[in-house]
Amino acid sequence: MNKITSTLTLLSLSLTTAFSQVGQPFIHDPSTIVECDGKYYTFGTGGGGLISEDGWTWKGGAVRPGGGAAPDAMKIGDRYLVIYGATGGGLGGGHNGRILTMWNKTLDPNSPEFKYTEAIEVAASDGLEDNDAIDPGLLLDPTTGRLWVCYGTYFGNIRLIELDPNTGERVKGNKVLDIAIDCEATDLIYRNGWYYLLGTHGTCCDGVNSTYNIVVGRSRTVTGPYLDNVGRDMFHGGGRMVIAAGDRVVGPGHFGRTIIDEGVEIMSCHYEADFEQSGRSVLGIRPLLWKNGWPIAGDRFKGGTFEVESERRGYALELAVDFIRMQQDRQAFWRIDPNTPVKPIASQTLDEVINTWPKGNIPVRIGDYMFRPHQRWTITPVPEAGGYLGSPYFKMVIEGTDRALAATANLELTTVPVFTGADEQLWRIEQLTDGTFRIMPKAIPGKEGLNTKYVLYSIADSTPTLAEWDFNTDNSKWNFRAH
Repeated sequence: MNKITSTLTLLSLSLTTAFSQVGQPFIHDPSTIVECDGKYYTFGTGGGGLISEDGWTWKGGAVRPGGGAAPDAMKIGDRYLVIYGATGGGLGGGHNGRILTMWNKTLDPNSPEFKYTEAIEVAASDGLEDNDAIDPGLLLDPTTGRLWVCYGTYFGNIRLIELDPNTGERVKGNKVLDIAIDCEATDLIYRNGWYYLLGTHGTCCDGVNSTYNIVVGRSRTVTGPYLDNVGRDMFHGGGRMVIAAGDRVVGPGHFGRTIIDEGVEIMSCHYEADFEQSGRSVLGIRPLLWKNGWPIAGDRFKGGTFEVESERRGYALELAVDFIRMQQDRQAFWRIDPNTPVKPIASQTLDEVINTWPKGNIPVRIGDYMFRPHQRWTITPVPEAGGYLGSPYFKMVIEGTDRALAATANLELTTVPVFTGADEQLWRIEQLTDGTFRIMPKAIPGKEGLNTKYVLYSIADSTPTLAEWDFNTDNSKWNFRAH
């Protein structure tokens, strides 16, 4: 198995898939999440949208005039471009759709600079042609600086047009291209020489009966053709699955991609219905993984009891305490009678060793995993401590104790006898694009603000520390094994 597949398999028994956000994350057809002045914004159908201070707890309050449906948003230079469908999709004027753009200097409705420009029409459909002008998705091509929009629904073709990134207007003389069918709510992204077209397939707007899912094809050119993993053209109904229903949320649609750091990406969407929240449409955020050049939704980490294993060599994070040998009745292996009954050996217990541990702070190290109490970490969300884009912070304690992993002011690691909820005892745990994880303290003692730089790092086979994040070294990466 490759790295992503094996990691996901080992995690399958210990991850939750409760994917919607907390607070009041109720939205339909969310735009790609955009950051503005330290806050996160996403806009939805009907006008308005959601705001989050930390990316974990969401509430209403984002402002988008014009009503209509299925917006997208993007920062270009020092301004924000918002695009939306004025009608279409069977709403109001049926399939007579209009796509409009507008700009703002800020997304904060309380800012004195908050003012949208007059909306400009960039595309339309007359209700008779093979297209419905709704559900626009933006791509600013990082290789050329050109700005593209894909749009459309099941009523006809998905189309591609080009806009001027300075004005938001349609490029003069630009002609529409038909690039896909049998989907809607499309989005375009670029990665490593490939353009990816993500489309929402299935049925929407039927609550718990909605069958929405997100599929993808890719092309070496933005104009297509977009082929899936077995060579099917999306213009003939192709598409590889990115995310489908799971764990009491159904109908994922309206893909958005956010790059947090090198090797750290998330995808956003809505779920047509969250069974735990009255079947409402809610915002979902998942890690975005890349498997053999294809995007796939990862699983948001929930917690459990694990071996915390370094990707560097495969050794386990553990307390730096004496190794206590286990007693065992043994015979030389060449003298064992195979007819002698076997009996299981009980695992070493915490009570058998804890009194040999020091009472104060205990450092940590990395060593061979042996199923011992000093190597087993219980990781639990601490929702009252806030969170980051997609998840809450976690505490990491030795199983059966309150002894907690903590960062120190000199960028080292220790464990304190009792978890107090201090910022240096809270941990941000994010699944990376290759399926491994990075683990970083919420804050470093003596340093102002949230930590977004230093991660748990294997500086040597047996030596953990805190160091700057580097996706290109396995020293920065960890796995969680449930034994």
